[in-house]
Amino acid sequence: MVKLDKIYTRGGDKGETSLTDGTRAKKYAPRVEAYGSIDESNAIIGIARLHTENENDKMLSRIQNDLFDLGADVSLPLGTKFEEHALRINENQIERLENEIDQMNENIAPLTSFVLPGGTPAAAFLHQARTVVRRAERLLVRVAEEEEISPYTIQYLNRLSDHLFVMSRKENNNGKDDVLWIPGQNRT
Repeated sequence: MVKLDKIYTRGGDKGETSLTDGTRAKKYAPRVEAYGSIDESNAIIGIARLHTENENDKMLSRIQNDLFDLGADVSLPLGTKFEEHALRINENQIERLENEIDQMNENIAPLTSFVLPGGTPAAAFLHQARTVVRRAERLLVRVAEEEEISPYTIQYLNRLSDHLFVMSRKENNNGKDDVLWIPGQNRT
């Protein structure tokens, strides 16, 4: 269990932070940027949850918890002395997202155009969270080019962005109230 007695430590006052294994990293390092974006997406999902109910809210609650698991995974490099106790994203979490995507998508008509972020407040915030998840994914791919990371981390983020997109459509009356892109609408 996590116990935080003191919120500030002054450890980051010079532009570095500690990874879970105790090593220091610049606050702009790709790994730190990645788990920062994961945290940001979690905060936006928290705002979206103010506008969701029932099963969507339950799914988002599980996702928020997963995102803390994901942040813990990303903040601990593979192969450290803490590996045996490491909290890592697993295949079950990815499969759960895939199953939820399939279930939500059953009642949504296929797309005929790209969807613009908007519609209901929940959908708009879900779109915003989706874009931040995509940023986290890009940053994590950069980390993976330089060092070994759990392959499930990138897979989870990839599925999560799809999940948030489909849920945004569900929140927009199963896609009926989606705001669709009209190519070249304002050219004249």
